[in-house]
Amino acid sequence: MSRVINFSSGPATLPESVLLQAAKDMLDWRGSGMSVMEMSHRGPEFMDILAQTQALLRELLGVPDNYTVLFLQGGAIAENAILPMNLIGRTGQADYVVNGVWSQKSMREAGKYGQVNLAASSEDSGFLAMPPKDQWRLSPQAAYVHYCSNETIGGVECHWIPSTGNVPLVADMSSNILSAPLDVSKFGVIYAGAQKNMGPSGVTVVIVRHDLLGHALPITPSAFNYQIQAEQDSMYNTPPTYAIYIMGLVLQHVKAQGGLPAMLEHNQRKAELLYDFIDHSRMFSNRVARQDRSRMNVTFFLRDEGLNAAFLEGAKAQGMVQLRGHRSAGGMRASIYNAMPLASVQTLVNYMHQFEKTHT
Repeated sequence: MSRVINFSSGPATLPESVLLQAAKDMLDWRGSGMSVMEMSHRGPEFMDILAQTQALLRELLGVPDNYTVLFLQGGAIAENAILPMNLIGRTGQADYVVNGVWSQKSMREAGKYGQVNLAASSEDSGFLAMPPKDQWRLSPQAAYVHYCSNETIGGVECHWIPSTGNVPLVADMSSNILSAPLDVSKFGVIYAGAQKNMGPSGVTVVIVRHDLLGHALPITPSAFNYQIQAEQDSMYNTPPTYAIYIMGLVLQHVKAQGGLPAMLEHNQRKAELLYDFIDHSRMFSNRVARQDRSRMNVTFFLRDEGLNAAFLEGAKAQGMVQLRGHRSAGGMRASIYNAMPLASVQTLVNYMHQFEKTHT
């Protein structure tokens, strides 16, 4: 069976070279006589994998020396609780900017651990844009300001780094990390599940500035305490070893392609190709404010939604899957993360063009 074109929002398609290397290593990693899945997390083989993966991530993102990189578990959903457990105790309150379903869930979860201030929201407009910066109402007493840099459900991306003064900025970057160059020094904490651009599900990257360690609430479990995990180099408990190994292969692939500047160019070409077709189409439309359109998750709607099933069936017949939009948003969604080839996006555009000709 040939491989499909997988537009899933996550877990998402991985570079084919990564999958081939993982298959080659499955029974015997570098002559060790065992799979990475079987290695002791404290053995020299895995410790080498961990060190190389962390070094590559720091190199690609340009992580400054005064930041710790952690490999944890639980995804962004768990970080919605772990983050406030570690940070909100500094002042007892935090600001949240809500530009979609995921940041809305983040704010709701944080409310269990301290006072949460809604600094800005685009809910009234259906989460179709970033809240304008001049409408943000930030509190100088906040322990941090949290936002989601790319909302996968609505297809809204923040293409600028918010300025929050002396209050640390925190970003959920699960769905656009590694997609473009990034100034990590502008943030207090960045967290991201791996299953979009970095690897498989199971490992969560947390990048935290040193001065923000050591403020965990007394109720914080030891495994969720950033300072304890930092002191143990993410090894307080058994880390997600195989997911970290695959992440390392993905990072090697990204570096070989030219790093984050090359990823930005690649992602812009794909997004522009798809949005340009949608904007000139009589059948398809995108509802997100142009300046806030996501390069990672392109949402679109058929003007006659009675054709949705036929569109999806036709796409599947041509080897394209996971185009149905999130159940809360409807419509369609093409997730075109780093590993999605430009040729695959062109295949989708060709199909949409033919579908439009046939049904209008």
